[in-house]
Amino acid sequence: MLAPAAGPDGNAQAIAIRLLARDPFSQWLGLAIKDVRLGYCSLCFRVRPDMLNGFGALHGGVAFAAAESAFALACNTHGRQSVSLTATMDYLETGRLGDVLLVEAREESLKDKVSMYLLRLTNQHGTLLAMFKGTAYRTRHELL
Repeated sequence: MLAPAAGPDGNAQAIAIRLLARDPFSQWLGLAIKDVRLGYCSLCFRVRPDMLNGFGALHGGVAFAAAESAFALACNTHGRQSVSLTATMDYLETGRLGDVLLVEAREESLKDKVSMYLLRLTNQHGTLLAMFKGTAYRTRHELL
């Protein structure tokens, strides 16, 4: 698990650690934080048998949920509670049993009330499996 650093990125890490600890669904997915800083989050997880669809491939809902979690952590790193307005995902390749997947969320735009993020879901070989775009509403509620 990530140990928070000092300064703004340390606050971002502390927020992400706290949010993930309070998120039983993300824990069920097995999501682990690789890196967090202002406007950025990367998570990883291993594809388990209970994450597969009827074709033996990673279920699209699992991929979307993992991306949604990375999006949530990234958009809350600035310390204001942010919630999803819209989210879309394009599936390009499929994940397979045993794959170790990386979800990276990068902030593209940060305004007073709205922020936007692009995410990449890749496997352990660097193959791009999906792209996710999320837009968040930034409330006035402070997280720290």
